[in-house]
Amino acid sequence: MKLFLDSSVFAKRFIEEVGSEKTEAICARASELGLSVICVPEIVSALNRRLRERLLTQPQYVQAKRHLLEDVRDADIINLTPTVIGSALGILEQSPVRAMDALHVACALEWGAELFVSSDAQQLHAAKRAGLKTQQI
Repeated sequence: MKLFLDSSVFAKRFIEEVGSEKTEAICARASELGLSVICVPEIVSALNRRLRERLLTQPQYVQAKRHLLEDVRDADIINLTPTVIGSALGILEQSPVRAMDALHVACALEWGAELFVSSDAQQLHAAKRAGLKTQQI
């Protein structure tokens, strides 16, 4: 199965939180993993926020970032092309989602994802509306 993960779900692989076990289970069923080019910067931003808020120690941050970069090596990274940006604009006009959420959905469409997974209900609604099969974690 071609699995596309939004940053909010992919981050659950590196930060133990609600949904981490479900994320691991769904990843185990995937034959291919797709991620938007914006996924890694979004997760590193979230890790740094947690570090500043003292929710992560420096060693935990380093370990989570290392695991993130190792995992990304095996993923298909979908870039922001004119087609993806055009698709994102259409999604923004059809659904009340943030720009980054629309870009994730547009990347999943471009890649031909068989399942789009997110923890954001509005983003999932937009993905369904765009024709993607979805799952919330």
